Amino acid sequence: MRDRDLYAQILGITSPWHVSDVRLDVPAGKVEVIVEHRGTACCPQCGKSCPGYDSRLRRWRHLDTCQLQTVLVAEVPRVECPEHGVVQASTPWSDPGSRFTALFERVVIDWLREASFSAVARRLGLTWDEVDGIMARAVERGLARRAEPSARRIGMDETSFQKRHEYVTVVTDLDGRRVLSVLEGRTRESVDAHFSAQPAHERERVEVVAMDMRRPYMDAAARWLPNAAVCFDRFHVAKHLGDAVNTVRKAEHKRLRAEGGRTLVGPKYLWLESPGSMLPAQRSLLSRLKDVCTRTGRAWALKEAASRLWDYVSVGWARKVWLSWAALASRSKLEPMVRAARMVRKHLEGILNTEVLKATSAAAESMNARIQRINGMSCVYQLQLVSETRCGTSEQSPPLTYRVIGPMLGQGDPVNNFRARAAQHAKANWSLDSWQSRAISSAG
Repeated sequence: MRDRDLYAQILGITSPWHVSDVRLDVPAGKVEVIVEHRGTACCPQCGKSCPGYDSRLRRWRHLDTCQLQTVLVAEVPRVECPEHGVVQASTPWSDPGSRFTALFERVVIDWLREASFSAVARRLGLTWDEVDGIMARAVERGLARRAEPSARRIGMDETSFQKRHEYVTVVTDLDGRRVLSVLEGRTRESVDAHFSAQPAHERERVEVVAMDMRRPYMDAAARWLPNAAVCFDRFHVAKHLGDAVNTVRKAEHKRLRAEGGRTLVGPKYLWLESPGSMLPAQRSLLSRLKDVCTRTGRAWALKEAASRLWDYVSVGWARKVWLSWAALASRSKLEPMVRAARMVRKHLEGILNTEVLKATSAAAESMNARIQRINGMSCVYQLQLVSETRCGTSEQSPPLTYRVIGPMLGQGDPVNNFRARAAQHAKANWSLDSWQSRAISSAG
């Protein structure tokens, strides 16, 4: 088999493209494959045959031939389309604007899932911008393939992406464990804008929405999700109760310190830990402290009693035990626990929905944790979070997407206009599963 036929086969080049020559340059460590276009070219947008306008010399890096770097060289014709004007004909081995073949970009994407961004660029002889462009095109392909989201159970939770309390709201498909959207801020306006853009039939399909007890989320769910049961996640209820116990502990600690006692010095987190995860020595210490610190002990007992109320399957029984607990907490004469009891009564329906439907925003919390991990590794880079799908040609689907907007060094102003800064600076789209590459993509 001749070298031209060999490269035509392994590159998958068919008519009207033909391999006309193969040039070997051993000292330079390169193989150049010359490709020609023969015949009439077509408009890449409408597919109609059009008269030629001119041609441009283009080069694409391909997978190495043994130890030699392989480059495709072709005069790509431009055609004059009556409808779309002068446009460049498409090349079957690469995406428009790319200087790498699709097979080479596939290898780069696969390596980004295994190694760090700098390591991939160094080992493949690429620059940062070249790897960045490959990743950006992969994200675009994933977005183009993404099916219309149709989730029945969703979660809404906020996470910070920068100092000075800059937040985004992450909307997650709890069953598919994928990000549906990332919204700027955590306000009613941002959530309303998201749901108003969704088709009515998609909003009506949502059966469960898990969230914390933020008023903007509750108002948006009541307005836009008529068939959805609002569920307040167990984690958020436990957090409110834990904060109440800690408030009681601090007040009692202050009183004991004023009397010269140091009983509550040290075991701060002991009161917040689950008894099931305690060591024998910790349980023994807690038992002694409850006898001395009676107010904190009563608050802790109420918190633990509430943690055992999540296993009911009947709405009637669940309602009864939660109201009984709220009555007991209201009579405790501990102001933080009294406030917690009012919170339970106010949001009782959402708590009951969580208990009966077994809904949880654990998937959303897990996604937020991964966002924070990437955010921490981004160092001096601002992040824009976006929802996305499968990355490039990879069949495996990482679960989330973010964009590196730009370095923060020397910038004194906060991010006041998130989308405007993104439009100005957004360059890199990387995969979350390859967190070393500081990139993202969302699960399809």
